[in-house]
Amino acid sequence: MKNLICLLCVLSLTTIHAFNSINKQVDKEIKSAFEIENYVTELKIIDSELKSELSSDFWNNNFYEIKNEQELVGYAYIGEGFGKTDNFEYLLLFDVNLIIVKSKVLKYREDYGGEIGSKRWLKQFIGKSSKDKLLYGENIAAISGATLSVKSMTNSVNKVLESIAILQNKNIL
Repeated sequence: MKNLICLLCVLSLTTIHAFNSINKQVDKEIKSAFEIENYVTELKIIDSELKSELSSDFWNNNFYEIKNEQELVGYAYIGEGFGKTDNFEYLLLFDVNLIIVKSKVLKYREDYGGEIGSKRWLKQFIGKSSKDKLLYGENIAAISGATLSVKSMTNSVNKVLESIAILQNKNIL
């Protein structure tokens, strides 16, 4: 029993550390992308019935409005993709018109495929909106040795954009 309690404590501390690390990265990216120092994020809660219509996961803590002095400046979406054997977290920042202004891989856990975190590759998503369809090998470049991660990231971003279109059509955004 004592060993189980110690294991749970270690897992909790690891989760808290990982969460804080991601929060720091998100903070840095928001400040850089929107060129603001002070902002607040407000959780954008999506109705559970509506969530079932969305092709991307909108959990209770991954989609935020970003405001500076009460004015909406954009949105932040934190999602998950899957590589060959493990998941990874990524961030998409949208302007007020729901156009991607920044994409970032926050945490990548595998030995291979980490190249999807390169700024050069991630720039492909900037300027994309719910009107765009991303296609691996066509308008999204392949990366040798990272095929599964590239396809996963591309599919994940497509699903987010499809979900954004539904939220826009229902006047949620």
